Amino acid sequence: MTSRPLGCFESGVHFFLGIATIYDVPEIVTSSQQFWAAHARGELIGLCTSGTSTGTGRVIVRTTSSWVDSFDLLASQWNLGSGHRWWIPGPMTSTMNLFAAVMAEYLGSEWGQGPGGATIGQFTPATLHRFLDRNPGTLSHAIVAGAGLDAGLRDRAREAGLQVHHYYGAAELSLVAVGSASDDLVAFDEVEMEVRDGVLWVRSPWLSCGYMEPNEDASMMCDEMGFMTVGDRGRMEDGRLIIEGRPGAVTTAGQTVSLAPLENRLRAQAIGEVILVGAPNPLVGEVLTAVVSDGRDLPRLRSWARENLSGADRPRRWIHLSTFPLTASGKIDLKAIKMAVRKSHD
Repeated sequence: MTSRPLGCFESGVHFFLGIATIYDVPEIVTSSQQFWAAHARGELIGLCTSGTSTGTGRVIVRTTSSWVDSFDLLASQWNLGSGHRWWIPGPMTSTMNLFAAVMAEYLGSEWGQGPGGATIGQFTPATLHRFLDRNPGTLSHAIVAGAGLDAGLRDRAREAGLQVHHYYGAAELSLVAVGSASDDLVAFDEVEMEVRDGVLWVRSPWLSCGYMEPNEDASMMCDEMGFMTVGDRGRMEDGRLIIEGRPGAVTTAGQTVSLAPLENRLRAQAIGEVILVGAPNPLVGEVLTAVVSDGRDLPRLRSWARENLSGADRPRRWIHLSTFPLTASGKIDLKAIKMAVRKSHD
């Protein structure tokens, strides 16, 4: 018997226990076959997060029903049925892709990791952009998630003859809001959203139970009313949800990178100061950018990063600022650094 600081589900209603007792540690699921086997047994499952900076990633615990019970609602909104073939090019270790594969099978559709004969494609904004540079072929639907979808890219996809479906969610929260792009997202069925001091809180049947391991940095929190947050900032405008990102994190190509652990690793190798920021990019959401105060660190850290960091954790841009701007209280002015990064890119 293992005690974990998790939320928990009972009879489809989310509530927070502080400490939940789990008698069987959930199986880590990375395939649709594993998912359906756990569903048939009525077992909890574990899903690995992507884009972490600690090298190990977190395991999210959820019920299979928290996904399955949403499929009919989503399929109805998007007018999807069994007559489609899905193209899911990404790995099943990504919860976004696994969700798509399981939904396709639930609807009685075939899916594959190649585009041949596909009528539905699962994309991030970056992969959709690359796809549109080629012939869309037989595709009629594009499902886009993992980062905010710019309205311009949505319009380009529509001009290519695609019906575009966009959603905002998180591995911990599952589906939160749906629309055609990031400028028209509204609450998904049975989802309640509250913005408290600029932070989005969500209550729905689709929430996870929490993390398998202790949530020491409080990156995910749940209150006594069953509302959960992963720290994403946002605001409501005329019933639409506008997502403004997660403090202390960068979302790039569908993966969320926690900055503090990664900055600590880079600083341990540096002569001067190192700051990580996200530079806005319409294709990948944000480009992870390292800003150094000592020019000698540019070649040193680039070389170290190539050997020790991979995927979303490796900065794609490196900038030298000889003097870091400070606030009136003497702290590093992150807003000014972000402005300098933007100007260097213009």
